[in-house]
Amino acid sequence: MRRVYDFHGGIYPPERKTLSNSEDIRRAAIPSQLILPLAQHIGPPAKAIVEPGQVVLGGQRLTDLSGLPVHAPTSGVIAAIEDRSLPHASGMKGPCFVIDCDQEDRWVELEPLDDYRSVDPGALVEKIFEAGIAGLGGAGFPTARKLPTESNNAVETLITNGTECEPYITADDCLMRERAESIISGTEILAYISRPKEILIGIEDNKPEAITAFKTALEGRQDIELVSFPTKYPSGGEKQLIEILTGKQVPSGGLPVSIGILCQNVGSAVAVHDAIKRGRPLVSRVTTVTGKSAKNRGNFEVLLGTPMEDLLAEADYEAAPRQRLIMGGPMMGVTLSDHQCPVVKTTNCLLVPGPKELPEPDQASACIRCGLCAEACPARLLPQQLYWFARSQNHERLEEHHLFDCIECGACSYVCPSHIPLVQYYRASKAAVREQKADNARADHARLRFEARQERMARAAEEKEAKRAARKRAALAKAADQASDGDPIQAAIERAQARKAAQARAPKDDNQVRQEQQEKLARIETRLGKARDKLAADNGDDPAITTALQNAVATTEKKLADLQSELESA
Repeated sequence: MRRVYDFHGGIYPPERKTLSNSEDIRRAAIPSQLILPLAQHIGPPAKAIVEPGQVVLGGQRLTDLSGLPVHAPTSGVIAAIEDRSLPHASGMKGPCFVIDCDQEDRWVELEPLDDYRSVDPGALVEKIFEAGIAGLGGAGFPTARKLPTESNNAVETLITNGTECEPYITADDCLMRERAESIISGTEILAYISRPKEILIGIEDNKPEAITAFKTALEGRQDIELVSFPTKYPSGGEKQLIEILTGKQVPSGGLPVSIGILCQNVGSAVAVHDAIKRGRPLVSRVTTVTGKSAKNRGNFEVLLGTPMEDLLAEADYEAAPRQRLIMGGPMMGVTLSDHQCPVVKTTNCLLVPGPKELPEPDQASACIRCGLCAEACPARLLPQQLYWFARSQNHERLEEHHLFDCIECGACSYVCPSHIPLVQYYRASKAAVREQKADNARADHARLRFEARQERMARAAEEKEAKRAARKRAALAKAADQASDGDPIQAAIERAQARKAAQARAPKDDNQVRQEQQEKLARIETRLGKARDKLAADNGDDPAITTALQNAVATTEKKLADLQSELESA
């Protein structure tokens, strides 16, 4: 029998699971309108490939593959693609497909794959990605991105997580009771892709019906091991479950694959089974609706995009004064202000507690440094230190104390005698650190662009100066070549004298002769000025060029003096 380990810390809150696990999973009705956010997972959203007014069928892909795709859960018309309220604690809005359902539930033709072992594992990974499957345990990480590729470390152990440790939530419990065969099938597909040495299914011992269902389904099989272990919150955390089943600890800031372990939720395993063997993309999920404000509590197979108000109506929800709507459980869930928020891939529970069921927490008082939070922390952190650094916004020290190893389980807040909402500080600090890093990245990008521009401008200036210098050297070289072949000024004078001789043969009066001599004098003075300018601009790098320019100036000065003397004698 496999040895079961323990993890540090943990708590034992009231489970309250019997409120919703006494009946089978019910199928929720198709609503009149679906609201499908483009982003329902960790990572950037894909881009829409449909337009308002377009008719769509169930299972039709609505986005491209630049991010995890979104599919139409049923047939209808795209009424709009616009910002709507998202199921987020901040009440933020984001782009959503709004589909007016036609209630006919017409579907595209599906492409099931019965003999998946005849297909390359890489093709199965792509098919899982194209089915839009994200982790259904609450985190929402794309399932295909967790699966191994040739560049990943080898998987030693595949774990199917059926723990569901959060109080109130029973979606996975009922799924395991009723669909154990589908979970095992999905696990086998994941095992075919990852090729692990061992396959484990872990379930807390507070789910006897689910354990019995798996024992029956696995009877006679030796390749998959069912492991039951004592109930303690938060044993369903990925790192905590890995430690329970294997005794291994995931390094700080690391991923399970770094120690050869792949962990998937039972809901994700069912979705993988549906995607491969039925060809059906992820368009619905099992969601628990519980809390004493709902009379008809239970678990519902609900279409993604269904407004929460519609799902609550299926559970005979009665609003009470100051009623809270919590997506998730009481420990890790988030309170929503808008009941029109849609059910998304990560909506495992809607909790509507009665007025006295989950009373508002007491007013926080000063930390008494009792250390109970550190004893309860399953991640072996120092919550008290994180709290002080969060309050002082000391992001550097927060990261040094491994803030991002916090799984936000709420165990520290649960045991705090001062009622300090520690998890809220950690969540806000994580967001602030991410924003600061994003700002720093943008600033670095702007700095690099500025420096690159400065370098381009400097290079352009250097190239311009080099071209100017090259032109100057070429001109001086030409002048030097001409000087070596003979005095260009003398040649010009000789040409002028030849013209003068030709003109002399024609009779001229004295005034005409004197005018021509004055014009000749002006031309020689102009040439002399240019020759002196060239000599003044010469930097002396080439002695031959300098000598040639000096000779040209001297010759021109002599010619000018001779002409001036000739004019004076006349």
